[in-house]
Amino acid sequence: MFGFLRNLLSRKGASGDPWVALLTDRGSFRELFAGFRSANPLDFPGYDAKIAAGYEKSPAEAVLTGEASLEGIPFGLGVMQTDFVMGSLGSVAGEKIALLAEHCEGRRLPLVMVCRSGGARMQEGLYSLMQMAKTSAAIRRLHKAGLFHLSILARPTTGGVAASFALQGDVVLAEPDALVAFAGPRVIEQVMKQKLPDGFQSAGFALEHGFVDAVVPRDGMRATCASLLKLHAEAP
Repeated sequence: MFGFLRNLLSRKGASGDPWVALLTDRGSFRELFAGFRSANPLDFPGYDAKIAAGYEKSPAEAVLTGEASLEGIPFGLGVMQTDFVMGSLGSVAGEKIALLAEHCEGRRLPLVMVCRSGGARMQEGLYSLMQMAKTSAAIRRLHKAGLFHLSILARPTTGGVAASFALQGDVVLAEPDALVAFAGPRVIEQVMKQKLPDGFQSAGFALEHGFVDAVVPRDGMRATCASLLKLHAEAP
């Protein structure tokens, strides 16, 4: 059993992403909304080079989106890509996440989001901040349609991503080493004028204070995800 899990965790899916291999039936993942390209709307110095370098590592930009199945249950899957500008939330990432939520709403599919991000992308300024509202609104429509949304927090889940869709799941899971935060501890301490408790912004702290529903090790994430999808699957 443990050998199987090690092989599963080390295997990369057709997309090249180990999370896709972990959370989907083999060969079931179909990428959606590929081909979106980031721009430099503010002419931010050095941003064009950063984008180019990011695409060499992650052709999917900051989030890989698609449709797949797990134990035969179809669902929409989004996996944030830290190789692209630290998985930051820019215009393309926000658009792809919103489109994925709308796709799930239209096809009556549950949505699973693997969140890991440095937050909003400062090089896009207000364009980036607008994605928080756009993704949150798309998730809200999914909830109003009665569809299940599972959010999985990996390391790190911070900034504008933590403040929007990452913590809006019907069920929110976190890996044991996940960092769950908005701003850095030094900034918070300066604003609050007090020392923060030990373990602040850890997955365990988030669990104790009700921000996540469970802390699940990576080797248990597939079974947990499958159980939740089965529990919330719509009747045929």
